[in-house]
Amino acid sequence: MISRFERTVNYAILLVFAALVLMPLASIVAGAIAAPSAGATGGIHLENFPAAWTQARFGRYMTNSFLVTGTVLAISVVVSTLAGFALGTMTFRGSGLLFYLFLLGIMVPAEAIVIPLFFDLRALGLTDTLLGVALPQIAQSTAFGTYWMRTYFRASNRSISEAARIDGAGTIRTLWSIQLPVARPALVTLVVLLFMWTWNEFLIPLIMSPTGKMRTVPLGLAFFQGQHTVDHTLMAAAAVMVALPVVVVYLFLQRHFIRGMLEGAVRE
Repeated sequence: MISRFERTVNYAILLVFAALVLMPLASIVAGAIAAPSAGATGGIHLENFPAAWTQARFGRYMTNSFLVTGTVLAISVVVSTLAGFALGTMTFRGSGLLFYLFLLGIMVPAEAIVIPLFFDLRALGLTDTLLGVALPQIAQSTAFGTYWMRTYFRASNRSISEAARIDGAGTIRTLWSIQLPVARPALVTLVVLLFMWTWNEFLIPLIMSPTGKMRTVPLGLAFFQGQHTVDHTLMAAAAVMVALPVVVVYLFLQRHFIRGMLEGAVRE
């Protein structure tokens, strides 16, 4: 049993690390609402946000980011769930080899294949398009998502699925009505991770959209930084707006996200 002293020490250590993490974030938020110039008065200056939004043209970049992220999530989560269910609950010829192919997609870094991939997509006329930016990320996300969902389904209670099959439920019915409701924490965790990774992706949109037509918000922030290296308030406001969607998604789904991470840690 944990003593009161040990619990106090644990909370103290956690508070110290939380302060170390939150202090830089607090400084960015404080800079975002600070006076935009030395001659301006103090107080909270929320006008920094619309100014940064307009000057950085974040409206178009946000639209591109939501389109790319939504496409990647919609396809990756569905394919990963189906593939993870098949590889985690079924035994068929070539299943082991197929799983190792998915693992290969996790182990090979994007930097190693992004240049030849660019020429392939350019030959197909897909550069500077939504598919050109989304497809490489769909491949990466599906590889990880399949591994994640396979791990969950392999550790799930199969007796419930077997009982459903005895009652006449097919494979899709078993997955949709029996397994998915129980797998909600794992699915939510996968959605949060893929949303964060896709939203923050920098290299693939940079290479696959050479004209900037499908430029996303991380790219927009980088180019905005090059134009406003001195104006720290606008830079901080832009950084807050770029990070805000990820923070909102995490806060909205944090209960399921933490539960899914803990269940994954216990199973592993």
